[in-house]
Amino acid sequence: MIFTFYLSRLLHNRVYDENGRSVGRLQDLVVDANALRPKVIAVQVGRGHDSMQIGFDAVTIEKVNAQYRITCKNVSPVILQMDGTFMLKKHVLDKQLIDIDGRKLVRVNDVRLAMLSGGTFVVAVDVGIEGLLRRLGVAKPVKRMLQPFDVSIPSNLLLWDEIETVHFGQRDIRLSKDLTKLATMHPSDLADILEDLDMKSQLDMFTSLDEETKLNVLEELESEAQVAVLEQMTVREAAAILEKLPSDEAADILDELENARASEILDAMHQESSDAIQTLLQYDEDSVGSIMTTDHLCFSETVEAQEVISSLRQLKPDGDRVYYLYVVDNSNRLIGTVSLRDLIIAEPTATLGSFTNQNIIFVHDTDDTDVLFDIVDKYNLLAVPVVDKTQQLVGVVTVNDVMHTLRRTRKGRF
Repeated sequence: MIFTFYLSRLLHNRVYDENGRSVGRLQDLVVDANALRPKVIAVQVGRGHDSMQIGFDAVTIEKVNAQYRITCKNVSPVILQMDGTFMLKKHVLDKQLIDIDGRKLVRVNDVRLAMLSGGTFVVAVDVGIEGLLRRLGVAKPVKRMLQPFDVSIPSNLLLWDEIETVHFGQRDIRLSKDLTKLATMHPSDLADILEDLDMKSQLDMFTSLDEETKLNVLEELESEAQVAVLEQMTVREAAAILEKLPSDEAADILDELENARASEILDAMHQESSDAIQTLLQYDEDSVGSIMTTDHLCFSETVEAQEVISSLRQLKPDGDRVYYLYVVDNSNRLIGTVSLRDLIIAEPTATLGSFTNQNIIFVHDTDDTDVLFDIVDKYNLLAVPVVDKTQQLVGVVTVNDVMHTLRRTRKGRF
């Protein structure tokens, strides 16, 4: 038979020995996080200013006259290895958690447990109003008061497998063994959640992500949150992650930092990355050059198709870098573009210049960003090449860059 109960119904209850004598009050439940399912392994009992932990194997919980009675067969304290354990009241109750399925931040008002033949396990958290009222001891009176009006208090239980912690505490406690849960969420949803956290929890959550997810989330964050996360990192950590971003994204973030901090981070980067970012930072804020990326793919018109395909296999570029391949002459002047389709169906020994589309749309690095909106909309382009006054290819603006700029412009107007 399964016996379920809420943590709030046990907290502060008296704990008795086998002879019915009170040995203190229940302060907390200790849980083994390394078990397949979080399992209660001890109770913490307090008496006056002292407290002790008693193994849960010696504890029985029964319901007597609508109240829970806690009895210990053996009141001898135990010493637990704290690694891999956490306490429900101290580390879970009132803490912020991520509802993985609902993709939102929630606060724990109560914890539901189930007593089975194999032990007592944490099965769910209560994030609803009912859990809060239960904590206050007024859930039943409120329900009775609302009953004549045919109004009920909705319960809101989240199964333990559907949540992920964002509050790690001093011992780096994780409430879930599955460290990849957050990575299953869309970066935009993760960014929304991260923006709602306090500064310490922001960094805790961000550093728990894998490298690829970190980059995607950082790009989705609002400027204020980007700055808040980077300000809490060391210079070396900030430099390492910004180097992996497209140069235009990294430049946008550094432009929001204090000049001294930005300079320190740039100095800690590899020279090539630092130079590319500093070039972008020199452009006026509303110019095309300020939002373009220098991470583009260009090839000489004399290169054969098979060589280009081999290079792409080695480079393994991101999807938004291969919308088009750009063809340049020996002076790096833009000649035209080649689509992936044309590249694949071309004869292996055909040079790029022999099937380059020279009827191209481009912008200058000093043009105002407003021209991009019209060009992308009119010609239905996924990316636009950027040239300088000598017609040399200096960068590319993707449709994602254009949309990001448009959102930023609209926010600035309101």
